[in-house]
Amino acid sequence: QGWLCVLAVLAVLCQCRSLRRPGGGSAASAVRCYSGAELWDEAPAQLLGRRLRWARHVSVQLPVAQSKVSPRPRSIDEDENRYPRQLAFAECLCSGCVDVKTGRETTSLNSVTIQQTMLVLRRKPCPRPGEPGLVALEVDFIRVPVGCTCVLPRTAR
Repeated sequence: QGWLCVLAVLAVLCQCRSLRRPGGGSAASAVRCYSGAELWDEAPAQLLGRRLRWARHVSVQLPVAQSKVSPRPRSIDEDENRYPRQLAFAECLCSGCVDVKTGRETTSLNSVTIQQTMLVLRRKPCPRPGEPGLVALEVDFIRVPVGCTCVLPRTAR
């Protein structure tokens, strides 16, 4: 899944670079606007380079004996104006961590989320006048909690 994100980022950056016009042109004239029929609930193929199928990639499933010591269920965050529309957000179940020897939560370690900055595309109304109903795609970066890990608690100084 990480490689797919990298490919999507590179494709978007290449597309953004190609939108720059020599001689200055206005920002609104350089923006590509799309109709609903062109998007089909996905980002345009020229931005992605190839069609991505997010649902085909599943997270790694490990036997219970090899599982993480900081349990993390995932919730699905959905935003109709974002591509990808659905993202899995990890949540830490415990404030402490599970001791693998005893199977009990210990507060000698803290469970914290691991954040990843992810490139997404946001649908915005087309900035060009006289083109109602069209949308432009804007690059945005969001922080996505992708997992949990155990860390030593901070001590007061």
